[in-house]
Amino acid sequence: MDAPTTPVSSDPATLHRLRLDVSYDGAGFSGWGRQPGLRTVQGELEAALATVFRRSAAPPLLTVAGRTDAGVHALGQVAHVDLDDAQLATLDAPHRGGDRSKAPQGPAALARRLNGIAGLDSDVWVSSVTMAPAGFDARFSAIWRRYEYRVADPRALRDPRRRGATLWHPAELDELAMDAAAAALTGLHDWAAYCKPREGSTTIRTLQSFSWHRDADGVLVARLQADAFCHSMVRALVGASIAVGAGRLAPERMAGIRDEARRGSEFIVAPAKGLTLMEVGYPADAELAERAAQTRNRRGAHEVDAATRPV
Repeated sequence: MDAPTTPVSSDPATLHRLRLDVSYDGAGFSGWGRQPGLRTVQGELEAALATVFRRSAAPPLLTVAGRTDAGVHALGQVAHVDLDDAQLATLDAPHRGGDRSKAPQGPAALARRLNGIAGLDSDVWVSSVTMAPAGFDARFSAIWRRYEYRVADPRALRDPRRRGATLWHPAELDELAMDAAAAALTGLHDWAAYCKPREGSTTIRTLQSFSWHRDADGVLVARLQADAFCHSMVRALVGASIAVGAGRLAPERMAGIRDEARRGSEFIVAPAKGLTLMEVGYPADAELAERAAQTRNRRGAHEVDAATRPV
């Protein structure tokens, strides 16, 4: 489950929600979620937050839009953190020896401090920190998550510089068959056959779009967007698509497997390295609180963590 969110005070003047936009190379992390004894994105960022707010009684905690699994990358991850008045005020205080004549920096200073702690060679980068609009919840206000998966077959340029974010496949793949099979899958369905089961979690999702194309270097790129993804869903769909492209699975079987609601041995789940969380979408500011309430009510207390299970 996600780390607990700092409790929201009934007095809006004592609590301030900040939005963090985060990118990371997932190769060196055991996923997003904090785990004892393992290096995780959440663990690294919360340790840095604890350093920034070391004079606070309790360091602030993060809530994330979508938990990514070990080895999965992100260019557009979103999280939020709640700060009290004193914590927010410290962001305007200059560092020891700093220029006290500069205007207050506010949330932007937090991004600089977190990145400064991580260092220039870090595999996690906070691209921005801003004051969140009223009603914003990084997790429950989201209306879609978009992922990409890269596969280089023999027709593609195999760039060693991008090997950490691209699956190299030994045989040529038929992208037209893959794209046709993917397009036939969209809509509201039970994705149990493409998910790792989680007790008490729903596997019903709306897959809003799914396509395959070759980029300028010939690399096959899958683009998938859904209201949320259940555990392992994206990599399972990619693995089935690769089986279609290799001729081992008939294109119509992808929908057939979904409708049978059980997974056999017709495909192998794709490895994490080719997968990147590209973007998280949110409604207009005036609709954020309503969207968060709808998400919580729809999933129910026993299902609520499924929306952000690793993909």
